[in-house]
Amino acid sequence: MTDRDEEVLNRAPLFEALDDAAAKSLRASVAEVRLSRGQTLFNEGEVGDRLYVILEGKVKLTRAAPDGRENLLSVLGPSEMFGELSFFDPRPRTASAVAVTECRLAGLGHDDLRPFLTNHPEVAVHLLRALAQRLRRTNDVMADLVFTDVPGRVAKQLLDLAERFGQPTEAGLHVHHDLTQEELAQLVGASRETVNKALADFAGRGWLRIEARAVVILDIERLRKRSR
Repeated sequence: MTDRDEEVLNRAPLFEALDDAAAKSLRASVAEVRLSRGQTLFNEGEVGDRLYVILEGKVKLTRAAPDGRENLLSVLGPSEMFGELSFFDPRPRTASAVAVTECRLAGLGHDDLRPFLTNHPEVAVHLLRALAQRLRRTNDVMADLVFTDVPGRVAKQLLDLAERFGQPTEAGLHVHHDLTQEELAQLVGASRETVNKALADFAGRGWLRIEARAVVILDIERLRKRSR
């Protein structure tokens, strides 16, 4: 594991509460997992015995409807963790995890983590905090679906993606989200046509520029106002 990997891991909820010695001890149990773009790590309904921290790349978490439609729950990037729900509630996975880009992950088995938590209960507190933050985010998404129109939800999702993946450039804030138009629509919870119309409207107003699997945000304050 490179110094860069250790830096990414140390920002994850699982490691951020640990001192150097404890973090080194936990890293010894980590196994690296590599995924190619579009590869499925696990499927909804499978038994979960491992949690993951993203070292490099992006992963999407999805759920499938009985008619085959897909709901994109979230897109995660470096230092973000997923799969921890099954550690506290050992039932089948509630979502599928699929690589949006080529990925490297740090996987940690539950059997390795449980004895570690006995000596480091502060880690459990950070894990629970991460779960609470995810629950708050879910509540916000549910409220937005009821109370916020589609353009407002598009603006909010772009701001969320910008916060995690945005890179400042001379032109503006470049957000390489790596999502297709259909995936972005799933993330917003609307049809592709409606989301594309909102994006075109934002572009026409000079708030952003649309690129392939990316946007360049030119006026973030206008976008923030539209998201409220």
